[in-house]
Amino acid sequence: MFLKPFETKQMLEAILGSIDEAIHVVNSEGITIYYNQVAATNDGSNIEDVLGKHILDVFPSLNKQSSTLLKVIQNGKPIFQQTQTYTNIKGQLIDTVNTTLPIQVGDKIIGAVEIAKDLTTVKKLSQTLMDLQEKVNNKKSKPVPIMGAKYGFDDIITKDPEMNRVKKLAQKAAKTSSPVLVYGETGTGKELFTQSIHNASMRRKDPFIAQNCASLPASLLESTLFGTKKGSFTGSVDRIGLFELAHKGTLFLDEINTMSLDFQTKLLRVIEDGVIRRVGGIDSYLVDVRMIVAMNEHPLTCIEKNQLRSDLYYRLNVFFLEIPPLRKRKHDIQLLAEHFVKKYNYSFNKLVVSIDERVIQKLESHDWPGNVRELEHTIEYAMNLVDEDTITVEHLPIYLQELGSVRKKSTSSSLRQTLEQTEISMIQQALKESNQNILQAANRLGIPRQTLQYKMKKHGISFKN
Repeated sequence: MFLKPFETKQMLEAILGSIDEAIHVVNSEGITIYYNQVAATNDGSNIEDVLGKHILDVFPSLNKQSSTLLKVIQNGKPIFQQTQTYTNIKGQLIDTVNTTLPIQVGDKIIGAVEIAKDLTTVKKLSQTLMDLQEKVNNKKSKPVPIMGAKYGFDDIITKDPEMNRVKKLAQKAAKTSSPVLVYGETGTGKELFTQSIHNASMRRKDPFIAQNCASLPASLLESTLFGTKKGSFTGSVDRIGLFELAHKGTLFLDEINTMSLDFQTKLLRVIEDGVIRRVGGIDSYLVDVRMIVAMNEHPLTCIEKNQLRSDLYYRLNVFFLEIPPLRKRKHDIQLLAEHFVKKYNYSFNKLVVSIDERVIQKLESHDWPGNVRELEHTIEYAMNLVDEDTITVEHLPIYLQELGSVRKKSTSSSLRQTLEQTEISMIQQALKESNQNILQAANRLGIPRQTLQYKMKKHGISFKN
């Protein structure tokens, strides 16, 4: 038995009316053709007052730029999870999170539908609780200290095969407590990976402590990691170190190659037996800490430069993650740029829905020495400037605007490429002269065998019989 048209219409209206989210549908001219009771309640109006009327006539606080429904009709691009603040007919301030979709028949847009979740009550309740807490404490609320990691594997956005391979390897590392060594250039997302490993591990409910070793002198680094005993030096007090603080959790040490070789010996001893002693103290403490370390220079190169002890490297190198730089993941640039647009839409309360194709071309032609961090700052800069719904070339930093359609190589880029080509030629010549014997080739080049193997893999150099 088939339903008659009017019965189908009544059934659809009954279904939509029973949903606890606001639903607002307009035609291509911006005239409301459906409006449920939840939407009417949010807006402080009656359904009859909105149906058949233009959206700007009913909601005078909106305009063509701030109305998500009109914007979607104009450009045909959906808007997902966009925050919106407006004043309803009764003068009340309403906060919602909207998903707005174009209604399309063939190639023609005939209208738009918006599904909105009202956050006004939640926001008011949150503010009330904060006000009450402030009165109880009789002081301003303070930031809450975080003893864990914010990011997970879902925050690693990529469609690059190599990046996905590293991501899968990191997910396997999360299942154990073995040490992890992460290598990647500055800005590639090393801490994003380390936090993801912690949050996917059995230690996720325990502390995640991070420390950049390059930011502290050797003497201060030792007391920071191991703690201090009162009276051991002038002004010293009993203070626990990061190893004790991270007990049962994860300790992340970045740029460990900046540590002195003597201190690396102490670190190796702690990793081996799990026992620490505070500076100036005689008591020993057994700690259970999962170690993750990171470097922005390849560990084999650091060993060659005498910046990293080889025994420490072999102890830490149980799981080795090498994060590819952004210039080697060109297909991720647009994906990441669009992700950052959504992020700053929320932060800046904007409605940017697209990036001009010429902008994408310029982004993909840049080398990104600062990697993903530089790309995010570029999009943040553009989001500060844009007033419409599309990021164009004029919103980019000057150095990116000046990139030609055919990319001009900078002096630093040319130097890097020249050095790489020279290195490749020297390796190939050494392999040829040593009859493809890696050890002999390494001796000819004056580098360790492991370093030569790494460089061959890096440059895609294979054996030639």
